[in-house]
Amino acid sequence: MTLPLTPPVLPMLAKSVPAVPDQPAGADPEWVYEPKWDGFRAIVYRDGDDVRIDSRNARPMQRYFPEVVAAVTQALPPRCVVDGEIVVARPDTTGAGPARLDFDALSQRIHPADSRVRMLADQTPASLVVFDVLALGDEDLSRRPLAERLAALDDLGLSGPHVFATPRTTDAGVAREWFEAFEGAGLDGVVAKGLDGRYEPNKRTLLKVKHARTADVVLAGFRLHKTSTADRPLIGSLLLGLYDGDEDGDPGRLQFVGVAASFPAARRAALHAELAPLVVEPGTPQADEHPWADWQDPAVADGSAGERRPGAQSRWSAGKDLSFTPLRVERVLEVGYDHMEGTRFRHTAQLKRWRPDRDPTSCTYAQLEEPVRYDLASLLPGAPGTAGGR
Repeated sequence: MTLPLTPPVLPMLAKSVPAVPDQPAGADPEWVYEPKWDGFRAIVYRDGDDVRIDSRNARPMQRYFPEVVAAVTQALPPRCVVDGEIVVARPDTTGAGPARLDFDALSQRIHPADSRVRMLADQTPASLVVFDVLALGDEDLSRRPLAERLAALDDLGLSGPHVFATPRTTDAGVAREWFEAFEGAGLDGVVAKGLDGRYEPNKRTLLKVKHARTADVVLAGFRLHKTSTADRPLIGSLLLGLYDGDEDGDPGRLQFVGVAASFPAARRAALHAELAPLVVEPGTPQADEHPWADWQDPAVADGSAGERRPGAQSRWSAGKDLSFTPLRVERVLEVGYDHMEGTRFRHTAQLKRWRPDRDPTSCTYAQLEEPVRYDLASLLPGAPGTAGGR
Protein backbone atom coordinates (compact mmCIF):
# COMPACT_ATOMS: atom_id res chain seq x y z
CA MET A 1 0.00 0.00 0.00
CA THR A 2 1.16 3.55 -0.78
CA LEU A 3 -1.14 5.53 1.48
CA PRO A 4 -0.22 8.69 3.44
CA LEU A 5 -0.74 6.68 6.64
CA THR A 6 1.14 3.41 6.92
CA PRO A 7 -0.45 0.58 8.87
CA PRO A 8 -0.71 -0.13 11.65
CA VAL A 9 -2.41 2.97 13.05
CA LEU A 10 -3.77 2.35 16.55
CA PRO A 11 -7.28 3.76 17.13
CA MET A 12 -8.12 6.62 19.44
CA LEU A 13 -9.57 5.40 22.73
CA ALA A 14 -12.12 6.69 25.23
CA LYS A 15 -12.23 7.12 28.99
CA SER A 16 -15.41 6.58 30.99
CA VAL A 17 -17.33 9.53 32.41
CA PRO A 18 -20.55 9.35 34.47
CA ALA A 19 -22.73 11.52 32.23
CA VAL A 20 -23.00 13.09 28.78
CA PRO A 21 -21.01 16.38 28.94
CA ASP A 22 -22.88 19.61 28.26
CA GLN A 23 -21.92 22.03 25.53
CA PRO A 24 -20.31 25.23 26.84
CA ALA A 25 -22.88 28.00 27.39
CA GLY A 26 -22.93 30.78 24.84
CA ALA A 27 -20.18 29.33 22.64
CA ASP A 28 -19.78 27.20 19.55
CA PRO A 29 -20.30 23.47 20.08
CA GLU A 30 -17.27 21.84 21.70
CA TRP A 31 -18.52 18.27 21.52
CA VAL A 32 -20.01 16.01 18.91
CA TYR A 33 -21.93 13.00 20.21
CA GLU A 34 -22.22 9.58 18.59
CA PRO A 35 -23.75 6.21 19.50
CA LYS A 36 -21.23 3.76 20.96
CA TRP A 37 -21.41 0.70 18.72
CA ASP A 38 -21.07 -2.80 20.16
CA GLY A 39 -18.85 -4.47 17.58
CA PHE A 40 -15.22 -4.87 16.49
CA ARG A 41 -13.24 -1.64 16.20
CA ALA A 42 -11.74 -1.45 12.72
CA ILE A 43 -9.15 0.75 11.04
CA VAL A 44 -9.78 0.20 7.33
CA TYR A 45 -7.15 0.87 4.65
CA ARG A 46 -8.01 0.82 0.96
CA ASP A 47 -5.54 1.23 -1.88
CA GLY A 48 -7.38 0.21 -5.02
CA ASP A 49 -8.33 -3.45 -4.75
CA ASP A 50 -6.03 -3.91 -1.77
CA VAL A 51 -8.00 -3.73 1.49
CA ARG A 52 -6.69 -4.20 5.01
CA ILE A 53 -8.88 -4.19 8.12
CA ASP A 54 -7.06 -3.91 11.44
CA SER A 55 -8.51 -4.69 14.87
CA ARG A 56 -8.13 -2.46 17.91
CA ASN A 57 -4.84 -4.25 18.58
CA ALA A 58 -3.65 -3.75 14.99
CA ARG A 59 -4.20 -7.37 14.01
CA PRO A 60 -5.38 -7.78 10.41
CA MET A 61 -8.83 -9.35 10.30
CA GLN A 62 -9.99 -8.89 6.71
CA ARG A 63 -9.98 -12.67 6.15
CA TYR A 64 -12.82 -13.01 8.66
CA PHE A 65 -15.05 -10.47 6.88
CA PRO A 66 -14.87 -11.02 3.11
CA GLU A 67 -18.25 -9.35 2.64
CA VAL A 68 -16.97 -6.18 4.36
CA VAL A 69 -13.90 -6.17 2.11
CA ALA A 70 -16.18 -6.37 -0.92
CA ALA A 71 -18.40 -3.59 0.43
CA VAL A 72 -15.39 -1.35 1.10
CA THR A 73 -14.25 -1.63 -2.54
CA GLN A 74 -17.74 -0.55 -3.62
CA ALA A 75 -18.46 2.23 -1.10
CA LEU A 76 -15.18 3.86 -0.05
CA PRO A 77 -12.86 6.02 -2.20
CA PRO A 78 -10.06 4.18 -4.05
CA ARG A 79 -7.39 5.39 -1.61
CA CYS A 80 -8.36 6.10 1.98
CA VAL A 81 -8.02 5.22 5.65
CA VAL A 82 -11.12 5.29 7.87
CA ASP A 83 -11.92 4.47 11.50
CA GLY A 84 -15.10 2.57 12.29
CA GLU A 85 -16.80 -0.46 13.77
CA ILE A 86 -17.80 -3.79 12.25
CA VAL A 87 -21.22 -4.90 13.50
CA VAL A 88 -23.70 -7.69 12.86
CA ALA A 89 -27.43 -6.99 12.96
CA ARG A 90 -29.83 -9.82 13.66
CA PRO A 91 -33.64 -9.98 13.72
CA ASP A 92 -35.28 -10.27 17.12
CA THR A 93 -35.15 -13.94 18.16
CA THR A 94 -38.82 -13.91 19.16
CA GLY A 95 -39.88 -12.58 15.79
CA ALA A 96 -41.95 -9.94 17.55
CA GLY A 97 -39.44 -7.12 17.89
CA PRO A 98 -37.06 -5.12 15.68
CA ALA A 99 -33.49 -6.05 14.85
CA ARG A 100 -30.58 -5.41 17.20
CA LEU A 101 -26.82 -5.83 17.22
CA ASP A 102 -25.57 -9.36 17.94
CA PHE A 103 -22.04 -9.43 19.37
CA ASP A 104 -22.13 -13.19 19.83
CA ALA A 105 -22.79 -13.73 16.12
CA LEU A 106 -19.99 -11.29 15.33
CA SER A 107 -17.56 -13.19 17.57
CA GLN A 108 -18.27 -16.44 15.75
CA ARG A 109 -16.64 -14.96 12.65
CA ILE A 110 -13.17 -15.28 14.19
CA HIS A 111 -12.67 -18.87 13.05
CA PRO A 112 -9.67 -20.64 11.51
CA ALA A 113 -11.68 -22.45 8.82
CA ASP A 114 -12.16 -20.33 5.70
CA SER A 115 -15.20 -22.39 4.68
CA ARG A 116 -16.98 -21.57 7.94
CA VAL A 117 -16.07 -17.88 7.69
CA ARG A 118 -17.62 -17.70 4.23
CA MET A 119 -20.70 -19.62 5.33
CA LEU A 120 -21.23 -17.17 8.21
CA ALA A 121 -20.52 -14.21 5.92
CA ASP A 122 -23.49 -15.36 3.87
CA GLN A 123 -25.74 -16.29 6.81
CA THR A 124 -24.97 -13.34 9.13
CA PRO A 125 -23.31 -10.65 6.98
CA ALA A 126 -21.59 -7.81 8.80
CA SER A 127 -21.75 -4.08 8.15
CA LEU A 128 -19.16 -1.32 8.58
CA VAL A 129 -20.08 1.85 10.46
CA VAL A 130 -17.59 4.67 9.78
CA PHE A 131 -17.07 7.53 12.23
CA ASP A 132 -13.77 9.12 11.16
CA VAL A 133 -11.67 9.69 8.04
CA LEU A 134 -7.90 9.64 8.58
CA ALA A 135 -6.67 9.86 5.00
CA LEU A 136 -8.05 10.56 1.52
CA GLY A 137 -5.99 10.14 -1.61
CA ASP A 138 -2.56 11.56 -0.81
CA GLU A 139 -3.78 13.68 2.10
CA ASP A 140 -3.18 12.81 5.74
CA LEU A 141 -6.24 14.19 7.53
CA SER A 142 -5.35 12.85 10.97
CA ARG A 143 -3.64 16.10 12.00
CA ARG A 144 -6.68 18.20 11.10
CA PRO A 145 -9.48 19.06 13.55
CA LEU A 146 -12.25 16.51 13.89
CA ALA A 147 -14.74 19.02 12.43
CA GLU A 148 -12.83 18.93 9.13
CA ARG A 149 -12.56 15.16 9.17
CA LEU A 150 -16.32 14.86 9.73
CA ALA A 151 -16.96 17.18 6.78
CA ALA A 152 -14.85 14.81 4.68
CA LEU A 153 -16.89 11.89 6.01
CA ASP A 154 -20.14 13.61 5.03
CA ASP A 155 -18.80 14.13 1.50
CA LEU A 156 -18.44 10.35 1.11
CA GLY A 157 -22.22 9.89 1.29
CA LEU A 158 -22.07 6.55 3.12
CA SER A 159 -25.69 5.51 3.57
CA GLY A 160 -25.62 1.70 3.30
CA PRO A 161 -26.69 -0.93 2.78
CA HIS A 162 -23.31 -2.32 3.88
CA VAL A 163 -21.19 0.75 4.75
CA PHE A 164 -22.67 3.58 6.81
CA ALA A 165 -21.61 6.86 8.38
CA THR A 166 -22.51 6.89 12.06
CA PRO A 167 -25.32 9.19 13.22
CA ARG A 168 -24.09 12.18 15.24
CA THR A 169 -25.38 15.31 16.93
CA THR A 170 -24.06 18.39 18.74
CA ASP A 171 -27.18 18.57 20.92
CA ALA A 172 -26.45 17.15 24.39
CA GLY A 173 -30.18 16.65 24.99
CA VAL A 174 -30.48 14.49 21.90
CA ALA A 175 -27.39 12.53 22.99
CA ARG A 176 -29.05 11.80 26.35
CA GLU A 177 -32.15 10.57 24.54
CA TRP A 178 -29.92 8.32 22.42
CA PHE A 179 -28.28 6.97 25.57
CA GLU A 180 -31.64 5.69 26.81
CA ALA A 181 -33.25 4.70 23.52
CA PHE A 182 -30.44 3.11 21.53
CA GLU A 183 -29.74 0.41 24.11
CA GLY A 184 -32.79 -1.41 22.80
CA ALA A 185 -30.92 -1.78 19.51
CA GLY A 186 -27.91 -3.31 21.28
CA LEU A 187 -25.68 -0.24 21.41
CA ASP A 188 -23.26 0.37 24.29
CA GLY A 189 -23.92 4.03 25.15
CA VAL A 190 -22.73 7.39 23.83
CA VAL A 191 -19.30 8.78 22.87
CA ALA A 192 -18.36 12.48 23.03
CA LYS A 193 -15.54 13.80 20.84
CA GLY A 194 -13.88 17.24 20.82
CA LEU A 195 -14.56 18.95 17.51
CA ASP A 196 -11.21 20.74 17.52
CA GLY A 197 -9.14 17.65 18.29
CA ARG A 198 -6.66 15.91 15.99
CA TYR A 199 -6.54 12.14 15.74
CA GLU A 200 -4.39 10.79 18.58
CA PRO A 201 -3.70 7.06 18.20
CA ASN A 202 -3.87 4.90 21.33
CA LYS A 203 -4.70 7.86 23.59
CA ARG A 204 -7.86 8.11 25.71
CA THR A 205 -8.93 11.54 24.56
CA LEU A 206 -12.56 10.64 23.82
CA LEU A 207 -15.30 10.38 26.45
CA LYS A 208 -17.71 7.47 26.76
CA VAL A 209 -20.87 7.09 28.81
CA LYS A 210 -21.92 3.47 29.26
CA HIS A 211 -24.93 1.87 30.86
CA ALA A 212 -24.40 0.63 34.41
CA ARG A 213 -26.85 -1.53 36.33
CA THR A 214 -26.96 -3.86 39.31
CA ALA A 215 -28.53 -7.28 39.82
CA ASP A 216 -28.85 -9.74 42.67
CA VAL A 217 -27.36 -13.05 41.52
CA VAL A 218 -26.76 -16.51 42.95
CA LEU A 219 -23.27 -17.71 43.80
CA ALA A 220 -22.89 -21.34 42.68
CA GLY A 221 -19.17 -21.92 42.37
CA PHE A 222 -15.70 -20.47 41.94
CA ARG A 223 -12.47 -20.95 40.05
CA LEU A 224 -9.04 -20.59 41.61
CA HIS A 225 -6.69 -17.83 40.52
CA LYS A 226 -3.72 -18.80 38.33
CA THR A 227 -1.35 -17.81 41.18
CA SER A 228 -3.23 -19.87 43.75
CA THR A 229 -1.21 -22.45 45.70
CA ALA A 230 -2.06 -25.17 48.20
CA ASP A 231 -0.58 -23.04 50.97
CA ARG A 232 -2.37 -19.87 49.89
CA PRO A 233 -5.52 -20.59 47.86
CA LEU A 234 -6.88 -17.57 46.00
CA ILE A 235 -10.24 -17.05 44.32
CA GLY A 236 -9.92 -16.21 40.64
CA SER A 237 -13.58 -15.71 39.77
CA LEU A 238 -17.02 -16.24 41.25
CA LEU A 239 -19.53 -18.12 39.07
CA LEU A 240 -22.91 -16.46 38.97
CA GLY A 241 -26.40 -17.67 38.13
CA LEU A 242 -29.99 -16.52 37.68
CA TYR A 243 -33.10 -18.67 37.76
CA ASP A 244 -35.10 -18.72 34.54
CA GLY A 245 -38.52 -19.10 36.16
CA ASP A 246 -40.97 -16.67 37.73
CA GLU A 247 -40.35 -14.83 40.98
CA ASP A 248 -43.95 -15.59 42.01
CA GLY A 249 -43.84 -19.31 41.23
CA ASP A 250 -41.44 -22.04 40.21
CA PRO A 251 -37.94 -20.50 40.00
CA GLY A 252 -36.99 -22.84 37.16
CA ARG A 253 -33.38 -23.85 36.41
CA LEU A 254 -30.29 -21.96 37.53
CA GLN A 255 -28.64 -20.56 34.41
CA PHE A 256 -24.99 -19.54 34.28
CA VAL A 257 -24.85 -15.79 33.55
CA GLY A 258 -21.17 -14.92 33.96
CA VAL A 259 -18.44 -14.26 36.49
CA ALA A 260 -17.27 -11.64 38.96
CA ALA A 261 -13.50 -11.19 39.14
CA SER A 262 -10.84 -8.45 39.47
CA PHE A 263 -10.16 -8.71 43.18
CA PRO A 264 -7.01 -7.56 45.02
CA ALA A 265 -4.81 -10.46 46.20
CA ALA A 266 -5.79 -10.02 49.84
CA ARG A 267 -9.46 -10.07 48.90
CA ARG A 268 -8.95 -13.27 46.86
CA ALA A 269 -7.52 -15.03 49.91
CA ALA A 270 -10.26 -13.73 52.22
CA LEU A 271 -12.95 -14.86 49.77
CA HIS A 272 -11.55 -18.37 49.66
CA ALA A 273 -11.57 -18.61 53.45
CA GLU A 274 -15.11 -17.23 53.57
CA LEU A 275 -16.46 -19.63 50.96
CA ALA A 276 -14.61 -22.78 52.07
CA PRO A 277 -17.50 -23.96 54.30
CA LEU A 278 -19.82 -23.91 51.27
CA VAL A 279 -17.68 -26.18 49.07
CA VAL A 280 -19.51 -29.26 47.75
CA GLU A 281 -17.22 -32.29 47.91
CA PRO A 282 -17.02 -34.53 44.80
CA GLY A 283 -18.80 -37.87 44.99
CA THR A 284 -21.30 -36.76 47.62
CA PRO A 285 -25.09 -36.62 47.17
CA GLN A 286 -24.82 -32.82 47.36
CA ALA A 287 -22.50 -32.88 44.34
CA ASP A 288 -25.01 -34.88 42.30
CA GLU A 289 -27.77 -32.46 43.31
CA HIS A 290 -25.85 -29.32 42.40
CA PRO A 291 -27.75 -27.41 39.67
CA TRP A 292 -24.65 -27.45 37.45
CA ALA A 293 -23.67 -31.07 38.08
CA ASP A 294 -24.15 -31.73 34.34
CA TRP A 295 -21.74 -28.98 33.24
CA GLN A 296 -19.54 -31.43 31.30
CA ASP A 297 -22.43 -32.47 29.04
CA PRO A 298 -21.50 -30.59 25.81
CA ALA A 299 -25.13 -29.96 24.85
CA VAL A 300 -25.71 -28.28 28.21
CA ALA A 301 -22.37 -26.53 28.61
CA ASP A 302 -22.60 -24.63 25.32
CA GLY A 303 -26.26 -23.72 25.67
CA SER A 304 -27.49 -25.74 22.67
CA ALA A 305 -29.93 -27.58 24.95
CA GLY A 306 -31.48 -24.27 25.96
CA GLU A 307 -29.60 -24.08 29.26
CA ARG A 308 -26.34 -22.44 30.34
CA ARG A 309 -23.53 -23.96 32.38
CA PRO A 310 -19.94 -22.86 33.03
CA GLY A 311 -17.11 -24.90 31.56
CA ALA A 312 -17.79 -24.98 27.82
CA GLN A 313 -14.69 -25.23 25.66
CA SER A 314 -14.55 -22.90 22.68
CA ARG A 315 -12.08 -21.25 20.33
CA TRP A 316 -11.70 -18.51 22.98
CA SER A 317 -10.78 -20.88 25.83
CA ALA A 318 -7.89 -22.46 23.85
CA GLY A 319 -7.90 -25.66 25.87
CA LYS A 320 -7.84 -23.93 29.28
CA ASP A 321 -9.02 -25.85 32.31
CA LEU A 322 -12.50 -24.43 32.88
CA SER A 323 -13.48 -26.78 35.68
CA PHE A 324 -14.78 -25.17 38.84
CA THR A 325 -15.45 -25.81 42.50
CA PRO A 326 -19.21 -26.09 43.14
CA LEU A 327 -20.70 -24.38 46.19
CA ARG A 328 -23.91 -24.94 48.07
CA VAL A 329 -26.43 -22.58 46.51
CA GLU A 330 -27.02 -20.41 49.55
CA ARG A 331 -25.35 -17.06 48.93
CA VAL A 332 -26.67 -14.06 47.01
CA LEU A 333 -24.54 -11.11 45.93
CA GLU A 334 -25.23 -7.82 44.24
CA VAL A 335 -23.12 -7.20 41.14
CA GLY A 336 -22.71 -4.33 38.74
CA TYR A 337 -23.02 -4.96 35.01
CA ASP A 338 -23.36 -2.85 31.90
CA HIS A 339 -25.74 -4.89 29.74
CA MET A 340 -26.78 -8.38 28.71
CA GLU A 341 -25.78 -10.37 25.65
CA GLY A 342 -28.64 -12.81 25.32
CA THR A 343 -28.96 -14.59 28.66
CA ARG A 344 -25.51 -13.67 29.97
CA PHE A 345 -23.62 -10.61 31.14
CA ARG A 346 -21.75 -9.09 28.21
CA HIS A 347 -18.66 -8.34 30.35
CA THR A 348 -17.24 -9.42 33.71
CA ALA A 349 -19.52 -8.33 36.55
CA GLN A 350 -18.29 -6.36 39.59
CA LEU A 351 -19.00 -7.58 43.10
CA LYS A 352 -20.79 -4.84 45.06
CA ARG A 353 -21.90 -6.52 48.29
CA TRP A 354 -23.41 -9.64 49.79
CA ARG A 355 -27.20 -9.82 50.07
CA PRO A 356 -27.97 -12.04 53.10
CA ASP A 357 -31.56 -10.77 52.99
CA ARG A 358 -32.25 -12.39 49.61
CA ASP A 359 -33.31 -15.98 49.03
CA PRO A 360 -31.40 -17.49 46.06
CA THR A 361 -34.57 -18.73 44.35
CA SER A 362 -35.85 -15.13 44.24
CA CYS A 363 -33.00 -14.16 41.91
CA THR A 364 -34.56 -14.49 38.46
CA TYR A 365 -34.22 -12.75 35.11
CA ALA A 366 -37.42 -10.88 35.90
CA GLN A 367 -35.46 -8.38 38.01
CA LEU A 368 -33.37 -7.18 35.07
CA GLU A 369 -34.27 -3.84 33.61
CA GLU A 370 -35.74 -4.06 30.15
CA PRO A 371 -34.27 -1.33 27.94
CA VAL A 372 -36.37 0.78 25.62
CA ARG A 373 -36.89 -0.99 22.33
CA TYR A 374 -35.36 0.74 19.33
CA ASP A 375 -35.46 -0.36 15.73
CA LEU A 376 -31.89 -0.77 14.46
CA ALA A 377 -33.17 -0.27 10.91
CA SER A 378 -33.62 3.41 11.79
CA LEU A 379 -29.87 3.66 12.39
CA LEU A 380 -28.66 1.31 9.64
CA PRO A 381 -31.37 1.40 6.97
CA GLY A 382 -31.19 -1.59 4.68
CA ALA A 383 -28.34 -3.27 6.54
CA PRO A 384 -28.28 -7.08 6.47
CA GLY A 385 -30.31 -8.46 9.36
CA THR A 386 -32.65 -5.46 9.61
CA ALA A 387 -36.05 -4.87 8.08
CA GLY A 388 -35.41 -4.15 4.41
CA GLY A 389 -31.99 -5.83 4.47
CA ARG A 390 -31.34 -9.27 3.10
